[in-house]
Amino acid sequence: MGNLFCCVQVDQSTVAIKERFGRFEDVLEPGCHCLPWFLGSQLAGHLSLRLQQLDVRCETKTKDNVFVNVVASIQYRALADKASDAFYKLTNTRTQIQAYVFDVIRASVPKLNLDDVFEQKTEIAKAVEEELEKAMSAYGYEIVQTLIVDIEPDEHVKRAMNEINAAARLRVAANEKAEAEKILQIKRAEGEAESKYLSGLGIARQRQAIVDGLRDSVLGFSVNVPGTTAKDVMDMVLVTQYFDTMKEIGAASKSSAVFIPHGPGAVRDVATQIRDGLLQATHQLNNSFIKNWSQMSSFQEGIDVQANGFYQPALDI
Repeated sequence: MGNLFCCVQVDQSTVAIKERFGRFEDVLEPGCHCLPWFLGSQLAGHLSLRLQQLDVRCETKTKDNVFVNVVASIQYRALADKASDAFYKLTNTRTQIQAYVFDVIRASVPKLNLDDVFEQKTEIAKAVEEELEKAMSAYGYEIVQTLIVDIEPDEHVKRAMNEINAAARLRVAANEKAEAEKILQIKRAEGEAESKYLSGLGIARQRQAIVDGLRDSVLGFSVNVPGTTAKDVMDMVLVTQYFDTMKEIGAASKSSAVFIPHGPGAVRDVATQIRDGLLQATHQLNNSFIKNWSQMSSFQEGIDVQANGFYQPALDI
């Protein structure tokens, strides 16, 4: 800006207010202008036409009695065709805009709950912009855009909200974890059931193979070695299985200690017990069969006696 030999320079995006003897005369556009000061002309001031921004922080209370700080960002600029109004009618433009923002926010937010304030930020910003547009257009200013950039509840309220959200998320996580544990247990149980089923099939086949092998061994040994009985072969098989069992217990690295008689005489005792058990079962089975047969014979004799007694009178005739 220069003022040499009555010449004045006005920068781009700026207008100058020209007065003559203290009275408004003209608005000077950007460029060089002649301002004869000796004729009473003078430069009253400059007015920027650039976009300006004002951040307003307003504290208010919501409908559910929560104090919040609402930060509004106002973007405005002076109109070139109303530069005189913008220059002369307002002493402090920023303070005037701030007052209107306070008025609208404190009239809108108390009607809403805290959660609704966050959801209706756009509506609040629109209400502020409409009110500012009506008020500031008379003073030569244009409201370009109004934004609600932040809503800050009280620190204690914010902490409580975070705890509520954290508890809700933990509850969801616990439910998901429980469902996952349930699925794992179900799958584990299904796997164990299938494993036990297959293990049972394997054990059944193993025992069947053992029985077949023992039968073949007994028959083959009895045929090839004259004078041996099935009892002798079974005693030898029991001794062999006894030592095989002892070998498996000793070979296992993590097996529990099992104390059993280790002498060969113990095998004889085991064989005797098994043999006696089989003989006792056979004896009981035979006794039961004989008893049942006796009862059936007595019943048949009674029938025959009755039959003979019935036909006896006929023979006498």
